[in-house]
Amino acid sequence: MRHPRSLILDTVLDGLFRTALLFSLFLLFEGHNAPGGGFVGGLVAVGALVLRYVAAGVPEVDRVVPVPAPAVLGTGLTIAMATALGGYVWADDFLASAKIETEVPLLGTLKATTALPVDIGVYLNVLGLGLVVVRALGADTDDGEAA
Repeated sequence: MRHPRSLILDTVLDGLFRTALLFSLFLLFEGHNAPGGGFVGGLVAVGALVLRYVAAGVPEVDRVVPVPAPAVLGTGLTIAMATALGGYVWADDFLASAKIETEVPLLGTLKATTALPVDIGVYLNVLGLGLVVVRALGADTDDGEAA
């Protein structure tokens, strides 16, 4: 039998969940210049999903992330591999880094490297794997019977 939901837990968890997701995105985008990156950011996002699972089970995780886990994994793998193969486009090696600089009015010079798309792919792969694990672990207990 499932325990009744707590208003206090749901309120605190909502703020904590949003903060953790925002922090995971900060780690993702800051990671190629400082500690962090796609893997660590993905782990923080999965940790936030685990908190949702502990509070309300798999239906809450499915409500927050209505996308199938294989779609998240496939998208992440496609982005990471396309970026890794991009080195061949520039007649360089596999996983060769490319750097783009452009002048944008009012913003100045914007710089981008291929490290960010690879990090985004890794982030999505970690998130997708976390979804698989959370949904698989909770599948037996969400059918209305006690575990």
